[in-house]
Amino acid sequence: MLFNRHKTSLVPADQALPGRPTPAFTLTEPHTVLGHPLSGPYPEGLEVADFGLGCFWGAERAFWRLPGVWTTLVGYQGGHTPNPTYEEVCSGLTGHTEAVRVVYDPAVIPYERLLKTFWEAHDPTQGNRQGNDVGTQYRSAVYTHSPAQAEAAVATRDAFQPSLTALGYGPVTTEIAPAGPFFPAEPYHQQYLSEAKNPNGYCGLGGTGASCPIGVARTRD
Repeated sequence: MLFNRHKTSLVPADQALPGRPTPAFTLTEPHTVLGHPLSGPYPEGLEVADFGLGCFWGAERAFWRLPGVWTTLVGYQGGHTPNPTYEEVCSGLTGHTEAVRVVYDPAVIPYERLLKTFWEAHDPTQGNRQGNDVGTQYRSAVYTHSPAQAEAAVATRDAFQPSLTALGYGPVTTEIAPAGPFFPAEPYHQQYLSEAKNPNGYCGLGGTGASCPIGVARTRD
């Protein structure tokens, strides 16, 4: 059961794997593309945003390409097990989703622009899957760090829904919740699709073709 990659219902906290008190690995190398440290503390004035949108390899690449993003890293969030490993998360027995942490300069790129990329880069109506990737670790999620982020996440979700409906998609299933602990993933997952690592590697990320209107409006202010 540990390696069941098709777990499609969230594990209760009392049935989750126990994890470990400290990480099983450390991140020491800088961002392969942006050159900045992956872990904090980050420079003053920068802010943090956390997103889950399927396999985190392609998801991270979608964000590091945006102007104003200082660094990105992938990890596990929204679950119960402390300091999980990739294999444990894929079992469905930790409750985590694969997440991307985006550290950005709000003076250069507003949070709403990050949300625009989030909504348009994947299908937020699929529940515990993204395309052929099936399991709770692939669920769509926005984990917020402030009331303003939470308000923007809900507003853009509601504005995006009519565009999805017009194309025949169902209701958005994205989890929007305050950010809990973020556990970085193993070093080999970081910037996995960069030119330095796997430029032709697997990316299961695919959008719907729908446009997020609030994201467009905010970026034109």
